[in-house]
Amino acid sequence: MPNDLRLKIAIAEFPHTSAIRNGSIPIEGVDAEFVTVQPQIGAFRRMVRQLEFDVCELAPTTYIIARSYGIPLVALPVFVTRRFHHSGLLVHPDSGVVVPKDLEGKKVGVRAYSVTTGVWTRSVLIEEFGLDSGKVTWVVDDEEHVQQLRLPSNVVHVAEGDTLAGMMAAGKLAAGFEGNAGIGRTGSPTGGWKEVENDYPDLFPNAEELEADWYARTHIYPMHGTIVVKESILKEHPWVAASLFKAFSTAKNEWLARLEDGTATTASDKRYAGLRKIVGADPLPYGFEVNRPTMEALARTAFAQELTPRLMPLDELFLDLNPV
Repeated sequence: MPNDLRLKIAIAEFPHTSAIRNGSIPIEGVDAEFVTVQPQIGAFRRMVRQLEFDVCELAPTTYIIARSYGIPLVALPVFVTRRFHHSGLLVHPDSGVVVPKDLEGKKVGVRAYSVTTGVWTRSVLIEEFGLDSGKVTWVVDDEEHVQQLRLPSNVVHVAEGDTLAGMMAAGKLAAGFEGNAGIGRTGSPTGGWKEVENDYPDLFPNAEELEADWYARTHIYPMHGTIVVKESILKEHPWVAASLFKAFSTAKNEWLARLEDGTATTASDKRYAGLRKIVGADPLPYGFEVNRPTMEALARTAFAQELTPRLMPLDELFLDLNPV
């Protein structure tokens, strides 16, 4: 509509966001210009450094760090990707690593220290298995999105021309994170990005069993893909938050109906259908209260891992929006 607010929005394509991106579910009062960034990780960097988009899907740890350093963004309690993190830390067969404590004194590869997957996994290893993260050398081969971040002394960068994938193949790393978080790619999300295939064993062969037990005890369900809005937009147009929340919720609920009746059959759909066995009927819960334990856990562990200069309270991070 001519009088709708024009917003530039960078979110990835998922079965539960496609109806927003293609316009079949409108964002009330908004004339949306959708921008596709491949990989979406590249949009994270552009958002926290240049505030390039009005609305953006952003890694939650990157957001919490950015907010702690005064970057003017505000998050909605809308998390468009979720997963547990007992799986995904791959071990080199010759490393001698059998249990988490074996990582102490060794090198572990992660794309950047603040990668949300790495942060969640370290929290599990520290809190559940007694890992002293300070005794691990965390090896990175990319920049941190938030340039103000100062890293702990046990974080080192790979040598010029080297990659985490190459170091893992050569046995120079004891372990590395799978996929985009580490050894499953080379290059930067803003240039030279290539996927790399590998087949190393997981640190925890019984990860799904451990994840189910952990969730039952803690009610922590690690989130990714946080929807953030430029603070200036919300100051001038506060109604935008509710419009976005409604659109994302409507799209998600339509997807849940397809998941329930069996017509949602992509690989992503099947993964979330599997997660329902652990977390219940809605594997992508939106809202402040339902996500409180998880949001508190990430803010707490970000501070404990020296990613934020202070413990960030939830009322400074996420808008108090809930389903109605």
